[in-house]
Formats: sequence, C-alpha cells, structure tokens
Amino acid sequence: MAAGLRKRGRSGSAAQAWGFCRQWLHRAWQERRLLLREPRYTLLVAACLCLAEVGITFWVIHRVAYTEIDWKAYMAQVEGVINGTYDYTQLQGDTGPLVYPAGFVYIFMGLYYATGRGTDIRMAQNIFAVLYLATLLLVFLIYHQTCKVPPFVFFFMCCASYRVHSIFVLRLFNDPVAMVLLFLSINLLLAQRWGWGCCCFSLAVSVKMNVLLFAPGLLFLLLTQFGFRGALPKLGICAGLQVALGLPFLLENPVGYLSRSFDLGRQFLFRWTVNWRFLPEALFLHRAFHLALLAAHLTLLLLFALCRWHSTGESILSLLRDPSKRKVPPQPLTPNQIVSTLFTSNFIGICFSRSLHYQFYVWYFHTLPYLLWATPARWLTHLLRLLVLGLIELSWNTYPSTPCSSAALHVCHAVILLQLWLGLQPFPKSTQHSKRAH
Repeated sequence: MAAGLRKRGRSGSAAQAWGFCRQWLHRAWQERRLLLREPRYTLLVAACLCLAEVGITFWVIHRVAYTEIDWKAYMAQVEGVINGTYDYTQLQGDTGPLVYPAGFVYIFMGLYYATGRGTDIRMAQNIFAVLYLATLLLVFLIYHQTCKVPPFVFFFMCCASYRVHSIFVLRLFNDPVAMVLLFLSINLLLAQRWGWGCCCFSLAVSVKMNVLLFAPGLLFLLLTQFGFRGALPKLGICAGLQVALGLPFLLENPVGYLSRSFDLGRQFLFRWTVNWRFLPEALFLHRAFHLALLAAHLTLLLLFALCRWHSTGESILSLLRDPSKRKVPPQPLTPNQIVSTLFTSNFIGICFSRSLHYQFYVWYFHTLPYLLWATPARWLTHLLRLLVLGLIELSWNTYPSTPCSSAALHVCHAVILLQLWLGLQPFPKSTQHSKRAH
C-alpha cells in the first residue's frame, strides 16, 4: 500500500510538472510575437538554440576539415612538462616557446591524456564541442539575469557565426578554455559568490592572460562592494591561486616563468593582425604606437570609472573606505551593474589592443549583444545594431584582413563605445536623489 502511495505521488508530481510545461508552452505560443522580443523568454529561446547548436556543432566536426594551427604545439609544450622540464625557457612547440601561464599546462595536460597524447583529434574536437555548449549555457544564464537583450539577437550569437565555431572545434585554440572559465566566474559573481568568482577568474587568467582585460572592472566592483580592506582577501585569492599553480615553475626558474607566461611586451606579427591592417607595418611595430594605445586604454578606463561606473556624487576615493562608513549608503550591486562594468572593461581593452588575431574573436564575441542592446539609444535602431554585428562578423571572417575590413572593425567598435558612453548610466546617482524623486 505504501509503495502504491509512493507511485501515485511520483506520477502526480510528474503530471503536475507536465501540466506546468504545457501551460507555459501554450502561453508562449499565444504570445509568439513577443517571444523573440521580450527578454523574459530568454531561457526558452536559449533552450531551442542550444538544441540546434548540438546538431550544428557536430555537423561541423564531421563535415568540415580540421585545420592544424596550434594543437600540436600545445601538446609538445605539455609533453615537455610531463617529461620533467619545469624551466619555462626550455619548453618549446612547433610554433614557438610556451607563453601561457601554468593553468594552461594543467588543463591541456588533461587533454593530452584524454586524446591519446594529442593524437586523437576527433576526441579533442568532441571535447571542445562540449566546451562550446557549456559556454553558451553560461552566457545565456548571464543574459537571463540581466533581462536586457531581445531573444531574436541570440540567433546571431549562436548559429550565424562561422568564425566562432571554427575557433572552438576546427582550430582547438586555448582561448575558449579561458573564456568558459571567465563566464563561470561572472555567473558566480552574479550569485554573490565573490570568493569563488575570484577563484574562477584567476583560474581563467592562468589559462590565458587576455582575461586581465576584465580585471579593471572586477577591481572596481570589489571596491564598490567591499571597500579596500574588504577587497584584499578576494584579491589575495586571485594572487594566491596564481602562485600555487605556478609554484613548480617558479621554484625552477621564477624569472623565466614570469617573463614567458605574463609577457606584456610580446611582439605580434603584422601578417596576422585583424584590426590594424590599414597601418604601415613600421608604425604597427613601433614602440611609440604601443605606448599611445596603452595611454588611450588607461585614459578611457579612467573616464568610464569616473563618469559612468561611479556616479554616487562622492569622490571615487570613497570606494577605498568601508561601505558602511561612506556618506552615501551603498546600494546592492544589480546584475546589470556587474555585467556592464565587466563587459565594458574588456571591450575598451579590445578597442585599443596592439593586435587582434583571428582566435581573439571569442574574447568579446558573446558580450557584443549586451554591449549593443543594454543601453537604449533612439539613434541606434535594431536594424543598425544588427548591421554593426554583421560588419564585425564580416571583418573577422575576412582572411587575410584588408585595410577596409580593419577600418570597418574600428568604426563598429567606435559606434559601440559611443553608445556605451551616451547610454543610461548603470549605477544610480545617489540615494538622496532617488529619495527626492520618490
């Protein structure tokens, strides 16, 4: 009798769940015109697109030829560590020395064993396909919490990008590994798990240091949320994880490890640049040009921090104080404040990068819909935003890059920057102001 009651209870709960799903789907069908425009349907549209992406991604793997670029070099570099070489200056691959931090070594060491010492390319592609789907899931969770982007845009973020599918499953670059960890970190920050979020952020940096472009935004958020003293433990997590991961290499040759894995002055080849093809090669390689880009990068970050991110009316130095001791009582950080600050910080770095190579597209590809749709602008209609997305995709798909494709990319970046600057400020002006308005 008890077993029968349990069975009836299970069947009843299953029927109730099925009834809820039917009701939800029926309502969505009735409001199908809003389905592609209302952000509240993000999860439904995301589920459909993820199912479509399963088929598309595995079709690409089986139908489009794999192109060897860096995979063998990754495996050779990892194999050197497996064989007992911990001096970073002695680790080499077919395409050059090992220039990524220690997290890259450990993760790709796992891939080395999972793919039969790097020889089973199809297995590697399947693993990266799962990584791609995990990235989409994490990105959709971020967009669901921000409720800013109309769902029809997600089609262009998923099925329409040949270059991104290629980077993940046809080239097997390490950039997607770093980005999936970064998006996991952002989800943890949105869940107010700041310690775990900083841990995952540091792990992403340990795979590839392009993730440091998000660091100014993360630092601003930590200071806003905790003040200087409260932020120190979170920053300690980031630094401590880097030391722990790099310890075997730091003990062997600390200068060699730091100079190779965090080489900020590494020279890029003009032949691979996507964003500066219209410049003379001599100017592209000139140190003064690099310093000018760095100055512009830091200046724009400072302007956004002063005028867009921090708008409480107090001095920005007030962020160093404990939140409870500030003149303006702190407001809880909303999902849009967190995402806007991080995505904008990264995008500013992209705009002033010394060079962008084709695999670098994933550094900001999944953030573009938010950057374009998060702030309202009457002069930038849906059609114009889609045009910007299309031109960016076209620029990244032009191989080799041309002066026109590079110029078009900069024009699109400038439009997005202008929209971010002129759009609504994500941080409230002040508590007093809101009280007066109320």
